[in-house]
Amino acid sequence: MIFLQLLLKQRMFSWFDSYDIYDEDGNTVFQVKGRLSWGHCLEIFDSEGSHVGTVKEEVLAFFPRFALYAFGDYIGEIKKEFTLFKPVFTLNCNDWTVQGDWLEWDYQVVTRSGAVIMQTSKKPFQWADTYVIDIVRQEDALLSLMIVLAIDAAKCSSGN
Repeated sequence: MIFLQLLLKQRMFSWFDSYDIYDEDGNTVFQVKGRLSWGHCLEIFDSEGSHVGTVKEEVLAFFPRFALYAFGDYIGEIKKEFTLFKPVFTLNCNDWTVQGDWLEWDYQVVTRSGAVIMQTSKKPFQWADTYVIDIVRQEDALLSLMIVLAIDAAKCSSGN
């Protein structure tokens, strides 16, 4: 059962990574603005313009690694692991696991018991990166968005 569906669209003409996130009715739920820094630094704002989260790349890591902050507090990290074919991301937060396909276009986040938290897929043939994010519980929307942003930034850092 999907409670909330978000559409993440990257802005085409922006010096830094910028995204608009919409609900099913086309209302802006979040805005993401990239900030000048070493590595990716994505600031997340709610529909009222309040800063609610940050995804910050740790640049001295061998593989892409991102610290996640909600309302100024560190809540965990997501990092890409070394694999040959299928990308694997380890999520050190809420005891969740990321499972994805080899293109990194479709993946889901599940609990240790296998319950689905969210699933996302990249829409092909778009001018800019566009993802559909299906979230089971509304309270998981911010962290789910952070995970999608981190994986997209990791793909960018890897040249994909």
